[in-house]
Amino acid sequence: MTARWSTEDLRLTEAARELEIAVRRADGELRKWVPIWVVVAGEQVYVRTWHRRDTGWYGQALRARRARVRVPGMEADVTIEDIGDAPVTADVDAAYRAKYGQGAGSMVSDTATASTLRLDPEQ
Repeated sequence: MTARWSTEDLRLTEAARELEIAVRRADGELRKWVPIWVVVAGEQVYVRTWHRRDTGWYGQALRARRARVRVPGMEADVTIEDIGDAPVTADVDAAYRAKYGQGAGSMVSDTATASTLRLDPEQ
């Protein structure tokens, strides 16, 4: 069963312009912090990359499936679920448009939608 974010964690995440993510290495150590856009939809936290690739934070996240994230006022260990273009992604697209306005264009493309990751707090 997926752990749930607290109402306060969701509020802080939604209020943040960016979330910082540090993917866990195989030995449990954290990689460097990387700022990325983040949205909240349906009481879940989602991130994307505008260009799905096996390198950088996104490829590391897909392989490790564990990371630490932070926004002002909140820091948490998370598990990472690749949801691709599951039906919920329409809500995630809407959340990107609402939060980032016209700047969200590349984040709601077919390629970006297919890169959708859900971040779940570790239990």
